[in-house]
Amino acid sequence: MRADLMALLEDGELRSPAVGVWRGAPREGDVISPGSAVGALEVLGVLHRLVAPQNASGVVVSARAATARVAVGYRDRLVQLDPLSAAAAARADGGAKTAGEAHGLALRSPTSGRFYRRAAPGKPPFVEVGDLIDAGRTVCLLEVMKTFNRVAYGGDGLPGRARVLAVVPPDESDLDAGDVILEIEPA
Repeated sequence: MRADLMALLEDGELRSPAVGVWRGAPREGDVISPGSAVGALEVLGVLHRLVAPQNASGVVVSARAATARVAVGYRDRLVQLDPLSAAAAARADGGAKTAGEAHGLALRSPTSGRFYRRAAPGKPPFVEVGDLIDAGRTVCLLEVMKTFNRVAYGGDGLPGRARVLAVVPPDESDLDAGDVILEIEPA
């Protein structure tokens, strides 16, 4: 995945900043705040993480595509936000933003694929809730077209060492690029 792209915000809608294929849409009810991932945008064969701009905040009331890959044009609407219900949701959650953002930290899937918690049946999981993990540690496998890719902990904005608060996806579930894999806190 290449550099982040910033979504455009117009009239409470997040819009595509380029022509491409969008995937990993947030779901209705998700709370979006500045810098939140709003999926990934493939432009000319290069996958970019798509993030909300600094002035974006609200609850997703509709998204163009929940699970599919969708061809989008420049300034096409991706997500409709309700800014009024964002404040209500934050108060109801005691200030938490979304799953994985209570501490502001989440390890997200770099690509779409099938998620596996362990190297093989009968083997222990790569990580468990409560584990301390360092940059470079394998946290899961993602199967893409019958090829198993190791996903290592680390990346921009993540601490070098963290504690696992939650392993979000169920084993053998399908993930889209940008889906939360681990909820973490600095250790």
